Amino acid sequence: MAELYRQRWSGRHQRVILVGIVLPADPLDGEDPLEELRSLVRTAGAEVVGEMVVRRNNSHPGLFIGTGKAREIARYAESLNADLVVFDTDLSPAQIRELERIISRRVLDRSEVILDIFARHARSRQAGLQVELAQLEYTYPRLSHMWTHLGRVAGRAGTPAAAVGGIGTRGPGEKQIEIDRRLVRKRITQLKRKLAAIDKQRQRAVAKRREHFLVCLVGYTNAGKSSLMNLLTSAGVSVADKLFETLDTRTRRWKITASQVALLSDTVGFISRLPHHLIAAFRATLEEVVGADLLLHVADASHRQVDQHIQAVGKVLHEIGCSQKDQVLLLNKIDKIVDPTVRTILANKYPHAIFVSAVTGEGADRVTRTVLEKMRGREVNITIEADYTNGRLMQYLAHHARSLGRSFHHQRIRMTATIGKEHLAVLRRFGEDVMILSPSEREGQE
Repeated sequence: MAELYRQRWSGRHQRVILVGIVLPADPLDGEDPLEELRSLVRTAGAEVVGEMVVRRNNSHPGLFIGTGKAREIARYAESLNADLVVFDTDLSPAQIRELERIISRRVLDRSEVILDIFARHARSRQAGLQVELAQLEYTYPRLSHMWTHLGRVAGRAGTPAAAVGGIGTRGPGEKQIEIDRRLVRKRITQLKRKLAAIDKQRQRAVAKRREHFLVCLVGYTNAGKSSLMNLLTSAGVSVADKLFETLDTRTRRWKITASQVALLSDTVGFISRLPHHLIAAFRATLEEVVGADLLLHVADASHRQVDQHIQAVGKVLHEIGCSQKDQVLLLNKIDKIVDPTVRTILANKYPHAIFVSAVTGEGADRVTRTVLEKMRGREVNITIEADYTNGRLMQYLAHHARSLGRSFHHQRIRMTATIGKEHLAVLRRFGEDVMILSPSEREGQE
């Protein structure tokens, strides 16, 4: 099935022309309208040889742009010997077909480039299945325009099967597109079934981690989330100056203090106008975000469009139902800010944000203190009584609680301690003799 998709985008080292569409509802505010698409295409391994920005009052139903402008792009592509023309918008199958007819070159839209990048960076089995599902759901309505050069299966291209003759070849036959549609539908069903099974396993894994305070790094792609994870946890995860370098959620232990441990997860980067079928396909990967106790929203403070990036991440968080979660904004890459006025403006605009640099380490201590305060805000004081020979319980309390005092009576120990609410339910698992005498237990279970 993947071969059907790869017919549209054949790989690296292609010469590409970028086309941006600016409508009245898209204020530029002096920004480069093709900056993000340029980064996407380069991340996909192609060479940008030309760019064009088209201003229109409304979109053309057949071409998205006018016929005259399409012919102008055709002449431009011919002069630059371009292989592809990539539009910074989503195009319908009919629009792609008509544009290719006029431009005489393959035409791709923004979603197709993003899908290619996702395919290159998918490393785990789950990410690979998610990418393939998104590719097939994108490709399915476009199949009719990918096989217009084929005729009946039984004959040569463009030759009806009845004209060829032979046993079993007479009659209307079945077009290649009909076979492919059936195969694609079957494969989509298989992928959804496999992903559902993986999702159940992942949910069980996430549930097992509920005894720890879970912190998730979220943010715009290439904002420096993986670099921050390395800074805070010495995780040694792969870091590259590329979009969507991280697709698979990675979780590491984060030792906040000698007795306080959290889990820190690095998630897939977001982007403005992320295709909805990609959000749907990667919803399982974002299960960590849904179950997180705290979100660290990482933004590139040195980027000219940092405000738009923060808004785009907020929109995606809203779409996956996480907009109300406890969040801390981290303005990363402050080492790249040369003008101090920029930092002042950001501080006034985001007064509760933490300025940080994953390169120099500036702000890391404040991030740690803030997370510790959030963790302690979820803590309760309890008094617990149990058999002091219960080694597993004693070890668990040593790792997850701060003792405020203890006393012994016969073979029983009574301990007063501070512990996170997420650990209360776990304490009951260490035996029927464990008694939580403090009323704080009820508070933590509500």
